[in-house]
Amino acid sequence: MKFLKSCALLLSLVSCLWLPSVSAASKGKVKLVYVEWSSEVVSTNVIRVVLENLGYEVKITPVSAAAMWQSVGTGDADGLVAAWLDTTHAHYLAAVKDKIEDLGPNLQGTRIGLVVPDYVKVNSIEELNANVDKLNGKIIGIDPGAGLMTKTEQVIKDYALKGFKLVEGSGATMTAELSNAIKEKRWIVVTGWTPHWMFSRWKLKYLSDSKNVYGSGGYISTIVRKDLKKELPEVYRVLDQFSWTPADMQTIMVWNEEKGADPYLNAKRWVQQNPDKVKAWTK
Repeated sequence: MKFLKSCALLLSLVSCLWLPSVSAASKGKVKLVYVEWSSEVVSTNVIRVVLENLGYEVKITPVSAAAMWQSVGTGDADGLVAAWLDTTHAHYLAAVKDKIEDLGPNLQGTRIGLVVPDYVKVNSIEELNANVDKLNGKIIGIDPGAGLMTKTEQVIKDYALKGFKLVEGSGATMTAELSNAIKEKRWIVVTGWTPHWMFSRWKLKYLSDSKNVYGSGGYISTIVRKDLKKELPEVYRVLDQFSWTPADMQTIMVWNEEKGADPYLNAKRWVQQNPDKVKAWTK
């Protein structure tokens, strides 16, 4: 009998060893959406880590800019921290303004426009037409749904850049083209924005925009679905209090460009290194 009891106890212990560890019950599920721009990969992963540390299951989903706004407007997603306002995403905001809540800026000091390496002897958009051949008649762009692309199409029209074609792609293909051109000292013009890691890696300059099509600067805002405050008040509070600087964001952006980098792990690293800032978001 003692032998049988001992075997039963042993089997019980072995079973416990093989069972997966049981974590504390989740506070709830949170879905965030973002566009796969280097800046928004950073901010969305940081918020994911912060909310996970508070006990939430967080899913982040990359989508197009239009789908990002629409999904929050329909309530399919809880929020986004990637709203480039007041110009770049203004038309997206206008389409869903009655269905979402704008929590205001989480980062001040953004900029968008046409960017060239500093060795390119062009300083304004007006000068592009005189150098169309040197630039191969191309403006290297990003994903077609981006507000930056819409603004650039307007720039081509307003400045009568008839010899230029706006090339669609992504943030990654744009920086790859820029990198290759700089290695070969070729002239190139790309659609750019700040904050972005490319300004830390290379010497670049914005072309002056006398018609102010791109605007004089802006901010990144946090947008959430209606009823989030009522249903997930702690999540709402964190998103409402989330605020940091371009320098904070750019630090992680540079880390993410290292070989084999994992944006999620780098977000964890930054959160661990900045407890005071995180505390201000979660207080």
